[in-house]
Amino acid sequence: MTAEASDQADASGLSLTVQVGGDMDWQTAPFLRERLLAQITAEYRRVVLDLSAVSFCDSAGLNVLLWARRLANEAGSELVLACVPANVQRTLVMTGVDTVVLAYVTVGEAESALVVDGGA
Repeated sequence: MTAEASDQADASGLSLTVQVGGDMDWQTAPFLRERLLAQITAEYRRVVLDLSAVSFCDSAGLNVLLWARRLANEAGSELVLACVPANVQRTLVMTGVDTVVLAYVTVGEAESALVVDGGA
């Protein structure tokens, strides 16, 4: 059974935080891609995906994360993850995605890291 995917965005200056919720799987991947495509633009230099409300992530969900990172990079932005649940973190580590998309414990940590690494 798939939980309905959701997203909520909060923009502050040059930063964008998008909270993703529900399952990230083959059924919700098209919705998530559409929503992230609408959110990630050149307008934001820093993008944080808050995964605290994600209950499950399969290979289709991982593909969405990698696609979102590429989309952000093409827009001149840096994308990182925050508040990754333990089960999703295990999937990121087992597949090596954690070496491509950085993850932080909190949204605040992610935003601070992006300001230090990515400038003001």
